[in-house]
Amino acid sequence: MAQSKHLDRRQFLRDGSLALGAASLAPHLVRATVGIAPQPKPDYSLKIQHTSLDIAPGVTIKTTAYNGQVPGPILRIKEGVPVTIDVTNASANPDIVHWHGLAIDSLNDGAMEEGSPMIAPGAQLRYTYTPRPSGTRWYHTHAGAGSDLSLGTYSGQFGFLMVEGKSDPGHYDQELFLAIHHWEPSFVPMVMDMRAASANQPLTTGSDVGYKYATINSHMLGAGDPIKVKQGQRVLLHLLNASATENVVLALPGHSFKVLAMDGNPVPNPSAVEVLSLAVAERVDAVVEMNNSGVWILGSTLADARKMGLGIVVEYAGKSGAPVWNDPAPVKWDYAQFAAATPAAAPDETVTLTFHDIGPQKGSKFDTWTINNKAWPDVDPIHLTAGKRYRFVLRNGSGDQHPIHLHRHTFEVAQIAQKTMSGLRKDVINLLPLQTVAVDFIADNPGDTLLHCHQQLHMDYGFMTILKYTA
Repeated sequence: MAQSKHLDRRQFLRDGSLALGAASLAPHLVRATVGIAPQPKPDYSLKIQHTSLDIAPGVTIKTTAYNGQVPGPILRIKEGVPVTIDVTNASANPDIVHWHGLAIDSLNDGAMEEGSPMIAPGAQLRYTYTPRPSGTRWYHTHAGAGSDLSLGTYSGQFGFLMVEGKSDPGHYDQELFLAIHHWEPSFVPMVMDMRAASANQPLTTGSDVGYKYATINSHMLGAGDPIKVKQGQRVLLHLLNASATENVVLALPGHSFKVLAMDGNPVPNPSAVEVLSLAVAERVDAVVEMNNSGVWILGSTLADARKMGLGIVVEYAGKSGAPVWNDPAPVKWDYAQFAAATPAAAPDETVTLTFHDIGPQKGSKFDTWTINNKAWPDVDPIHLTAGKRYRFVLRNGSGDQHPIHLHRHTFEVAQIAQKTMSGLRKDVINLLPLQTVAVDFIADNPGDTLLHCHQQLHMDYGFMTILKYTA
């Protein structure tokens, strides 16, 4: 392993023996092997396995998934009630499962940089934790991919994790889970025409990742069964952007989305919008009033993305024919519309983090990313004192968008550019090019904690740091 005080995720993933060794040392995680006494039956079992997925007639994707399906099974668990989940790795590579959005211990969180063990090929690991908070969470691989675009979140390893608690979305007639993913990734030079077409508007110098297909759940637009609704129904949508690198903007012509929760947390100001923006790893819970009978497309606002498959047909009872798409009016996505206008509480301490790319390093095809001029694993940990309220000022010094994710904590959005706000609680915030955003959180969950860009390409190439609680 490289001589560093932090783990190098790419080298770690290449060493299967280290994955086995880490699992055997974990005191609250059980590796099921010959000679270890059988454990009580788990609440859920997941198998990481290679899978073929038919996303459209004549279009088959070979990927890795949970239990042979994409998305993986919906896991419904209860806030405050301990849960056990057995994960068997039947794939050819060491892997790991991250329980995204939960305030659990570092060992079970599912990030090797925090000390969570990898699962070697052929091994099984039991995760045991008490889930909180309630809401729409999700689970996915946290393995590195580097230049191997078949690994990590480029694959089909993702699924919904519903933590049931006290939140009440009100009356609804249907509940739907819709996960977005992009397929068949490949290296794409950063040329001007690619920049113009990309939803992420990159302005960097190395190679990027482009895609051939996109799906909502397991099918391209028009290939799977439509969503069938009736006039007057209220439909609760749980939407997840499970793409490795692509942000998306969605619309359902003739309808609006009443946003109730973001990243699983109820918003202070539920509001109806014509379009939804979901950066990588973001979730939105919204109710749609089905009051415009017909056959419609719920899909990307980008025509090229819909041609790739990013959409699903919504069909009213008694209606048929070709699905209709109408472009929505242009609108700027604004997190503040869902927040309270009053300023957030003053922090005990403020930490400024500036993000840059420094171009491809050491012959790499991809840019290296830095936080305060340092790239993972050669970073200086951010030290936290338990109980303090921290304000992280996130400064995007690049021309790309960055969905910033904080593990094991929920933050409150305090400021976007010059606009102050409060009450909007998330675990991913998308930074636009050259934008500054401030987020607050309470240091109330001791243990190593990652902060990183959730774009796989950026995370693999340096865009990550670690928070450590002081004794």
